[in-house]
Amino acid sequence: MNKEKIGFIGLGNMGHPMAKNLESAGFPLTIYNRTSARTAGFKPSTRVAENITDVLAHSDIVFTMLTDDAAAKAVYEQVLIHTVAGKLFVDMSTISQDCSIHIGQALQVKQASFLDAPVAGSTTPAKEGTLLFMVGGNAQDVDRARVCFEVMGKTIKHLGENGKGLAAKIALNYFLSILYQGLAEMTLFADTLGLSRTDMLDIVNSSASGSGATKVKTPLLIDNDFSPAFALDLMLKDASLAADLGADFPAGAAVIQTLKAASRAGHGEEDVIALLKYLKLK
Repeated sequence: MNKEKIGFIGLGNMGHPMAKNLESAGFPLTIYNRTSARTAGFKPSTRVAENITDVLAHSDIVFTMLTDDAAAKAVYEQVLIHTVAGKLFVDMSTISQDCSIHIGQALQVKQASFLDAPVAGSTTPAKEGTLLFMVGGNAQDVDRARVCFEVMGKTIKHLGENGKGLAAKIALNYFLSILYQGLAEMTLFADTLGLSRTDMLDIVNSSASGSGATKVKTPLLIDNDFSPAFALDLMLKDASLAADLGADFPAGAAVIQTLKAASRAGHGEEDVIALLKYLKLK
């Protein structure tokens, strides 16, 4: 198989294992992270770039996995000062539709291609290569990136033009924000009734109310371990993006209020299920 040269920018909790999966699949890989310590642990065959210019010089397809609009704008402003004709950029960040569409249009002017391809799944699926990709952009560009998507994920959903991948991701995380607050509240309520968390969460996960989302948070709730698989502040960002796009519903408004309060109380960098800690002390 003729493997295109791959660049990967953004080696956070999600980006690092995703890039490692590309490396393990044998792609010619160049990586870059603003904090160079995150580039540790890669094979000598993987090129560690000193800057974004270096990534572009050694890549045909460039994946980006960034925190928010500000980070995405900062990276792509640097990209756009270079000659990038013929390259494909795939942004897997969860950012605003407006920001993503603007980036895509600017790259089109430079004769480059762009996909928005946010993912469903947290750090464990990222390590296992079982993420779900929600993709917006041209079908031929999706096909070009497919071999990489299939290494990093198990499902690729092409949803239409640029921005549609983000629409799906923002809608999904809106639902998850409500689910996680409900899970935290149910756990605290069960505590007050004298029920074992292990027993109660086993009942949840074995019933119609269980899901992959409840199962992945179960060990954290049982062990009171709030190490961030998906940080509370990131969920606040995503729930706020949904509100900005018109998700004006009672449950969502209540969750955003709780997330904001939990973040102010110092839980923003903990896992989103640290909502339990905030609600317990409230």
